[in-house]
Amino acid sequence: MITPAFDLSQDPEYLILSIRVPYTRTSEFDLYVDGSDFKFYAKPYFLRLTLPGRIVEDGREKAKFDIDKGLFTLRVPKETSGENFEGLQMLTSLLAPKGSRSAKPLVEDLSSGCSESVGDVEEEEEDDEEEFDWQVEQEAYTESSEEELRAQQKYGFANQRSGVFARLQEELSDLIDIKNPEGTTAAERRQARLEAEASAFSPDHYLADLFEDDEIKGLLKFKPWWTKLSPSTVQDGEAAVSFTDDEKEQLRKFTNRSFLLDKTSRHQAWLGLADVLLAYCYEVRSTDGEHNVESPWTIRKLSGTLCWLETYGSFQEVLVSFGRRALSYPLHRHFALVSAALRDTTKIFQSGRACVLKCLLDIHKVFRENEPAYILNDLYITDYCIWIQRVKSKKVTSFAAMLQKASLRKKDLELELEELEEAATMVAEEDEDEQEAEEQGAPKGASTSRGDSSSASSDSSCSSSGSSDESEESEAEGQGCTDSSRRGGGGGETSKDNPPLPQPTSAASPIPQEPTSTLLSAERKVDALPAASESTRQLIEELGERVAEDLNVSEGSSCKVERSRSQLSSTEAKTEGTSVRSSGGTVLELSPRRNPLLIVQTEDHPDDSGFIS
Repeated sequence: MITPAFDLSQDPEYLILSIRVPYTRTSEFDLYVDGSDFKFYAKPYFLRLTLPGRIVEDGREKAKFDIDKGLFTLRVPKETSGENFEGLQMLTSLLAPKGSRSAKPLVEDLSSGCSESVGDVEEEEEDDEEEFDWQVEQEAYTESSEEELRAQQKYGFANQRSGVFARLQEELSDLIDIKNPEGTTAAERRQARLEAEASAFSPDHYLADLFEDDEIKGLLKFKPWWTKLSPSTVQDGEAAVSFTDDEKEQLRKFTNRSFLLDKTSRHQAWLGLADVLLAYCYEVRSTDGEHNVESPWTIRKLSGTLCWLETYGSFQEVLVSFGRRALSYPLHRHFALVSAALRDTTKIFQSGRACVLKCLLDIHKVFRENEPAYILNDLYITDYCIWIQRVKSKKVTSFAAMLQKASLRKKDLELELEELEEAATMVAEEDEDEQEAEEQGAPKGASTSRGDSSSASSDSSCSSSGSSDESEESEAEGQGCTDSSRRGGGGGETSKDNPPLPQPTSAASPIPQEPTSTLLSAERKVDALPAASESTRQLIEELGERVAEDLNVSEGSSCKVERSRSQLSSTEAKTEGTSVRSSGGTVLELSPRRNPLLIVQTEDHPDDSGFIS
């Protein structure tokens, strides 16, 4: 027999069943309606449902078959008009046979002399769940033997599995972080997890995401699909969540079974579910709702339940574990994303079982398409998908209220986040102060540099351009030049036997005066030079004649030359061959030594002066 694809909906008066039965005969439909039992047969399809409410056959029922689509639609009236049937989207639980909803214990205490019916057991279990205390239950410590400890190494959904990884040694390293899950106690797992998280935490990565948070802000603005559920679509704690055809098909494939869970196991199951959904919400937000090849790794890495087979005792432990892992492993490590994941998880539980189930089905699909992660479906996700369909809506609402009151602070993570942020802020402020000081000090430094350059220019006029100053003195003397200037065209020579003497100049002369001490110093430098041979003197005279023919420097250009020399005065001691161009394009070779050549004024160009430097 083939179980057909089906879907259920309702209005205040009718229950509407849509059953897809392609390639069947329209004359071979059989229906059976009896209270909460519904059976449908059309060869080769057979469907049996246990409904959450009662329906009747009173002549108002209607059936329609679309041959082209192979869709059979049946409208059956409700026994109580206006009754709301809960859990019509929990297809797996609807396929369960009647009476299998309860987790009736195999051994009962009959000493009270009364036998409880199945309905009584269900009611008692529901009352037990409604009065469930979320506080950590404390028990007296009892010493356990080594054999007992080894026998207690369980994991999986509600700690119901053991011995699984003994057969999966090859996939172990790619799936979980714990190396020997079969022989490691819960306390040893937790200690190893905390050490691994502390080792993986990177302060540099955290601070980089903290101060360069443009991409983080974009992720925080993203709105997942569960945030778009309007309050008007929520009835009795259940939101109107629609499932895709693939999700419905997966629900039909699940094997319907019951779970015998005690109070501690149920507590651990709820906390593990919250841990898994926190990791899922973080992954959805960090990828803008589009899963990628890293999605299976991100979900299982951020969940201590999936990665370390962790069992938690309180929801605060779940939050601390998730926060530490979210700031140690993924690409985006920001505390605001941790807070956003908590808000998203709370919203999912507030939307009811259908929203939780849809998220679990999405996780199941992500793991199913990944080679090592599919094992986690068998250990956790599949059982969660089946179990959540049997949970009462009031239980989900109560858990959502507890999540809404929860809070997580940075200091709870024990990663010294506040100290890191404070130190980084101080360093950033110091850098800003230094930068502002440099920006404010730049003009002063520039003026100082200009002042130094001016003084260097003044010194240069007394050293490397001393001959230029001497020529200005010669001009100031009026007609103090000898016949050698007329004979050599401005290329005369200076002799230590007949040095130039300073003459007074008029007050209106624009050329600065050179002190007598400077000229005497120049004379001493000339006298200090070694006596040149006749050939050397002749060579100097010829050089002076050539320079005098090509070089005509005006008063304004003389200042430009001096300014150029002042700018290069700082490099004179390192580079003797630095050249400075005058306005006429002639290159003047600077030298740390004063040029001993005499600069004279030619008669042909009385307004200009020729310089040899």
